[in-house]
Amino acid sequence: MTRVAAFDCGTNSIRLLIADLDGRGGLSDVVRTLQLVRLGEGVDRTGRFGAEALVRTLTAVRDYAELCREHEVERIRFVATSATRDAANRAEFTDTVEAILGVPAEVIAGTEEAELSFRGALTSLDAADGAQHLVVDLGGGSTELVLGRNMPTSAYSMDIGCVRLTERHGHSDPALLAELASIRRDVDSALDIAGQTVDLSQPTEVVGVAGTVTTVTALALGLDRYDPVAINGSRLPLGAVLDACDTLSRMPRAERAALPFMHPGRVDVIVAGAVIWSAVLQRVADATAAAGRPLEFVTTSEHDILDGVALSLGEQRPPR
Repeated sequence: MTRVAAFDCGTNSIRLLIADLDGRGGLSDVVRTLQLVRLGEGVDRTGRFGAEALVRTLTAVRDYAELCREHEVERIRFVATSATRDAANRAEFTDTVEAILGVPAEVIAGTEEAELSFRGALTSLDAADGAQHLVVDLGGGSTELVLGRNMPTSAYSMDIGCVRLTERHGHSDPALLAELASIRRDVDSALDIAGQTVDLSQPTEVVGVAGTVTTVTALALGLDRYDPVAINGSRLPLGAVLDACDTLSRMPRAERAALPFMHPGRVDVIVAGAVIWSAVLQRVADATAAAGRPLEFVTTSEHDILDGVALSLGEQRPPR
């Protein structure tokens, strides 16, 4: 067994998975935790990390470093995604992370992010079922689409995410129809381009991952608390998921905040996230229906890029 620590630093959250690898591709959780630090706050507008966002995120990194020491982690990998790709002052952040953890902070490309998400998502699903999976990783700054059976065959990273589009268009409470339409237009434009790389008529199963998707799923399931066991692997009718997206997008902030499964740090960005998820699912549903293979169900996985990063540590040589 090798004890590893995987860090996923996105636009909205920073997450840590400490797990034991068994050498045969098996992964056993020791610690799985999340802090919503909003590292990407304002990056879409300014192209730079703000001072307060850096303080919040680096404080979380120090907390996580202490957890790694407590649990005697042997290997660490830290990956940063959309917001860090976009920030002109990212070296200020990545250099400090390396000083704290003793490993480089990797700013990975969107395509690698998609591939790691695909690998992680399929850890909790039956990859041998022959399904053509479309894994959708809906993040704060970007949304990844990756298509494949057991392995990815095509992938694309769209520069749309719940934080990015909230900052662009989400100014009213509840959201105005014109604001929802603006978000939808941005998503549809991104999907027009993504569809040239990823054939959206091919999936026989759509698998959604990350916080927006799991929150929408919790609403569709009618949960009275956030229950990752109930959410993980759930397979819901397409219509139920689209209805949940529509409900969330029209809710006033106070109602969203009162939902028992809603993380406080997700309340202000879930509207844009729900519109993105709805637009992606509708585009896939239209494409698969036109191909004679209509999409009927949507699957949710609690496992994603974080698990993919942890699994990748099993392929590295032991540290010196």
